[in-house]
Amino acid sequence: MPTDATRRETYDAGMKVREEVVGEEYVARAVAATNDFNRPMQELVTEYCWGAVWTRPGLGRRERSMINLAMLTALGKPTELGAHVRGALNNGVTPEEIQEVLLQTAVYVGVPAALESFRVANDIVAEHTK
Repeated sequence: MPTDATRRETYDAGMKVREEVVGEEYVARAVAATNDFNRPMQELVTEYCWGAVWTRPGLGRRERSMINLAMLTALGKPTELGAHVRGALNNGVTPEEIQEVLLQTAVYVGVPAALESFRVANDIVAEHTK
């Protein structure tokens, strides 16, 4: 069972990765919007998703980002997809690679889901390449 110290270390590692991937500004907005009701979810996301999983050595950040783009497309989660398109770009995924991931999703999860993801990604990639 993890100790409070271990959980804090995992949380801190998660916050660092989260800021590096999706950006300090995005994370600052999420933290600023934290209240008594949603605090447990913010802590879970930071500690578990970012701290326990994203820090694992088995996959690099580029690969994790590309997997997330495909999964978020499959799930139809455009808001989270937008954050992870920015994260993918921050992790060195090229616009061409994002395009290929989204094309691949069209085949396996459906054209409508991929079209929505292309709409979200298009503006973010254009902003990033300015």
